[in-house]
Amino acid sequence: MENTDRIEKRIFLRASRARVWRAISDAREFGEWFRVALEGNFAPGRTLSGRILHPEYSHLTLEMKIEQLEPERYFSYRWRPNAVDPARDYANEPMTLVEFELADAEGGTSLTIRESGFDALPAARRAEAFRANDAGWTQQAENIARYVSQ
Repeated sequence: MENTDRIEKRIFLRASRARVWRAISDAREFGEWFRVALEGNFAPGRTLSGRILHPEYSHLTLEMKIEQLEPERYFSYRWRPNAVDPARDYANEPMTLVEFELADAEGGTSLTIRESGFDALPAARRAEAFRANDAGWTQQAENIARYVSQ
């Protein structure tokens, strides 16, 4: 049976664990490769928002609620995936959980990006949100790889 609840991407980055950690845990650096202008700093329990910088979505604001920050190991937040219709109120929809997990790897760092909780989304949006975010995380994995190798 096909997994519809969880997206997982594993990538090898030719950068130190400290460098990768900074790229995912510093809101300004995160915004650089993720293409969002976030306001504020990441801290557990804090909600940040920012304008999406990707031209196709620049009319949208991203909102993320920070869950956990375990230095150089784990970062997680919750958000509403694929919330792209400005006329729709997504406030009462469940959020998915996005996780970044770092591990040492020979010559660099192994990064696992996971997003789970799609099965809790409204049925009418579930498949499209999963499809869009699966493709989105493939692109973001390429973005962070480029960013930390500079």
